[in-house]
Amino acid sequence: MQNYDIAAYIWPSYTGKEFRARQFWPDGIGEWQTVMSVPSRMPSKPADYEWDRKPLWGCCDEADPKVMEMQIDEAVRHGVNVFIYDWYWYDRRPFLEQCLDEGFLGASNNEKMKFYIMWANHDAGYTWDVRLSDLLWRGQDPNVWLGAVDRHEFEIVAHRIIEKYFSRPNYYKINGKPLFMIYDVDNLVKGLGGIEATKDALEWFRAETVKAGHPGLELQLTGWGERMNNMSGVDGNKYLSTKEVVPALGFDSVTNYQFVHFCNMNRDYADILPEVYAEWARMDRDYTVPFYPHVSIGWDNNPRFRSFVPNVCMNNTPEMFEQALIKAKEYVDSHNLPAPLITINSWNEWTETSYLEPDTKYGYGYLEAIRRVFAEKA
Repeated sequence: MQNYDIAAYIWPSYTGKEFRARQFWPDGIGEWQTVMSVPSRMPSKPADYEWDRKPLWGCCDEADPKVMEMQIDEAVRHGVNVFIYDWYWYDRRPFLEQCLDEGFLGASNNEKMKFYIMWANHDAGYTWDVRLSDLLWRGQDPNVWLGAVDRHEFEIVAHRIIEKYFSRPNYYKINGKPLFMIYDVDNLVKGLGGIEATKDALEWFRAETVKAGHPGLELQLTGWGERMNNMSGVDGNKYLSTKEVVPALGFDSVTNYQFVHFCNMNRDYADILPEVYAEWARMDRDYTVPFYPHVSIGWDNNPRFRSFVPNVCMNNTPEMFEQALIKAKEYVDSHNLPAPLITINSWNEWTETSYLEPDTKYGYGYLEAIRRVFAEKA
């Protein structure tokens, strides 16, 4: 039995089954369209920059249960035993839900893994569309959809999550409570109308979860470093630091989604890691709830743009990634956490260059690093 819960985020865009996604990726293969067109856009980048990789498994449809059966086997074999699905709700309906519903939950071997949901409740713009994404750097990227929801819509979302996912036997739980992560607390508060209204909505969500037969709800917040969060619900002046937001809204734990949220990534991976470890220590010291350590594989989102974005993590080799995993393991071993959870960015964030899936550059190197640290002696 593996002694650690190694949870990799999944960006569910690598499928053509979501019709609404064609406005970003009209070829009907999801964001594989962006990945495979990178070489044709390289002349617009500096001469000393290249993005020299392709997926070893090919552009497979990750909403296909047969594909996911293979990926589940490979994940478990290498020590990844939890998937965290990025989950979206835009324009009063879900978006990119097929990878979870049809792919993972349709796979005949999905009982081998746990899963839980991170509500990626950020606004959606043209970052996903390479034809228009450079507008972002000109300050002209309009919102396609807003991620904030009002109380009525929040209740629809919560009931959907409770009814479709929480009672699944392989939904990830801590002390029996289903774990649910929220990505953008500012957008949550904005939609619900302020901190008190948000607190009331989250307490209602807990009560509904209990009513559905669970002992409670484990609410997790995505940490972005220590920043000031707008808690007014409008463009007001009520701001709280993140370490104040967590107890004010009753979150039960915190982890991260990406190093880039609190680190300068435009340098060597080895130079980033001391800052990461210092952030873990700060979270442990300053927060009143458990912090679960997070490891990102790297960062470079140039595949999404025609012009060059000078924010590229360098020398993020599997060997350096393994050093970060060892430190995360030591953190879990030295803390009395409710669960032995470590989050990883990510399983498949190809266009942010932070993924575990094997490629033509490092092969299975990142997955092998996880296996060596967490699975070999399990």
